[in-house]
Amino acid sequence: MSSTAGPAMKKRRRTARPLSDVSSSSKDIKKGKLSHEPQEPAYSEEKEVDQRDPQKDQELFSRACGEIKRLMKDIYDMKMSGSQDRQNTEVMEKRIQASLNFVNLKKLNRLSHIRCKKAKDATHDAKMKVDSFHLQLQNLLYEVMHLQKEIRKCLEFDSKDEDIDLVDEEEFYQEAPPEISKPDVTKTDPHQQRLARLDWELEQRKQLAEKCKESQNKKDQISKKIRTKREYLDSLQPKLQDVLQATQPLKMLSMPFEQTRMQHKKAKHLPRPLYVLYVQANAYHEACDTDISINIDGDIESAIAEESNSSAVEYDSDSDEEAATDSKRRRRSTVDVLTVKRKRILNKHPLTVVMTIKCTDGSVLVLTFGYLMVLQIVTVSLKLSPSSDSTVTTVTGGELLSHNSLLSCLFPGDYGNDTPNPANQYQLNKLGMDTFSAYISKVGHPYIWVQRLAGLEFLEHDEEQETPKAKSATSATHMEATTTALRRRVVSRLALQKQLASLERNTIPVPSDSQRLFPAKLDARFTSWTSLPFDDYTALPYTEDIQEAELISEADMFFLSTFERKSAKLNAAIVVHPDYPASSPLFSLLLSWRGEHHARNNEAIRMMESEVNVHYQELMETGSPDFLLTNQLQRLLMCFDVYLEAQSATASLAAPLEFAKEKVMPRMARGPHRAKPYKYNPNHGFFSHR
Repeated sequence: MSSTAGPAMKKRRRTARPLSDVSSSSKDIKKGKLSHEPQEPAYSEEKEVDQRDPQKDQELFSRACGEIKRLMKDIYDMKMSGSQDRQNTEVMEKRIQASLNFVNLKKLNRLSHIRCKKAKDATHDAKMKVDSFHLQLQNLLYEVMHLQKEIRKCLEFDSKDEDIDLVDEEEFYQEAPPEISKPDVTKTDPHQQRLARLDWELEQRKQLAEKCKESQNKKDQISKKIRTKREYLDSLQPKLQDVLQATQPLKMLSMPFEQTRMQHKKAKHLPRPLYVLYVQANAYHEACDTDISINIDGDIESAIAEESNSSAVEYDSDSDEEAATDSKRRRRSTVDVLTVKRKRILNKHPLTVVMTIKCTDGSVLVLTFGYLMVLQIVTVSLKLSPSSDSTVTTVTGGELLSHNSLLSCLFPGDYGNDTPNPANQYQLNKLGMDTFSAYISKVGHPYIWVQRLAGLEFLEHDEEQETPKAKSATSATHMEATTTALRRRVVSRLALQKQLASLERNTIPVPSDSQRLFPAKLDARFTSWTSLPFDDYTALPYTEDIQEAELISEADMFFLSTFERKSAKLNAAIVVHPDYPASSPLFSLLLSWRGEHHARNNEAIRMMESEVNVHYQELMETGSPDFLLTNQLQRLLMCFDVYLEAQSATASLAAPLEFAKEKVMPRMARGPHRAKPYKYNPNHGFFSHR
């Protein structure tokens, strides 16, 4: 076995040697046949990698793999054949050949790893060079920017002499002496010309200072003369005081006795409710509030004539006696009689009480109280004269100061659209008339607070109730609170009108004492503000929650505002109640960004609505309750920024970051609903969860 294996092995080695130089070199390494002569360099695979062609190594690798497959197949075929002696010899030879090919594969594998490492090292070196060049570029750009900044500073430098209004060049050369103007030098040198003009300006100012000093001396002399004459006039003051004291009784002749007497004379003919109103308002004016004035207007002769007639409506009777009596009178058609009765039921008393209230901002509110004699209620009509500072023009707030909405809901639930006397509706139904609200434009609004000022209080719906009687105690109880509420309503409506005018110009007016409640920088923009009719508001799908809760009515004001930041858009449907700011505005939100989100399908939007609608008291603690609407809009703008930045930061890393995180949020989401930190801490400048 050993005798036959020796020559065969040598033959195989000779046959395997031509496959590649790799096999011969590997055999030399194994046998230790490498030369150690000093003139030849030591063997190194790293150097061999540089000398070899990778493409040829790949071909050698493919060839060796194919050879191994072929040898393995031959060995398998031989083992499956019969002859054992020959089989063992050839199998051994093919195994040796396959082993040599495996050695070649290992060699090629090592070379490939070395070649890969060198490629990585070369790539790393190239990257380092690129980073070095990039850093040098950044340094150069920074130096360029610094130089440009310095150049810009030099170009924008403002010297003090540029603020001086110098005389013209022609006037300078005409008036200035030659030793200052130096025309032979300054006409060719702008710098010297500028210096010469400044010298001439200094000389002129010195001359004017001398003149000013002389004028001041003259002024002192004249002042001294005036002081002497004033002392003389002051010495007359005691004498004049004595003269005025002696003539004091003569002032009684100019006192308004006649006017007061006429007012008292008219007051005697007022109906009982208006008389109570006049007496209590006049008493409140004299005791507490001099900015209220009370007058009685109307024809006193008509009032005297009215007292002699019955104030009740004459109703038709079906009895025979009334039919006989009516036959003796002038016959009139049924339609004419009904028209007269309908007209009579809405008649007012000839005398009215006029109350004029002056507000702190200079606005004047004039209230005219009238009494419906048949319906036995008091109505009011108003006229507002805003001060010159409060007069603004607005499109969306055109109805704010109208007589129909100005005093609506002065007290909760008091819209003034229906009569507070339950018996009136039965009286109107008997005559086939519409509800009382159809005649408000003619007779005025019968607010409940008006009845209380007149001392009237009505029971619940009862057709058989007695005639209401005016009580002074009822009027006195509500007088102060009502006048305060009236002034407050006028001031708040004028402030709201100014806010709406600013919002129409896409500006949110935030008062100075409320600015600390919001961060200094907000990236979202307020883009539009429009008014909405009631039907358009109810048609919006994201306002269904407020409609289902019955928090709105047709008497409210409806607006639509829009906020934008890049691709995100936020629509806010806003309800402003008539008693604003006692009742805060209500916001319904719709976010258009990566879909449409509202309170019903997005918990974060619901919490944003809660932040604006529920926590509004924080915006009124700074002393600006009239600016509640704009403060809520500013808070909504802030919450919009917080939502976009927090949502963008917590989104998938695969998506591009659209909104950079600029707000300080220690925790951007919390809880199973991933709530956003909408609460702003003004003392430390960060956002947190509630």
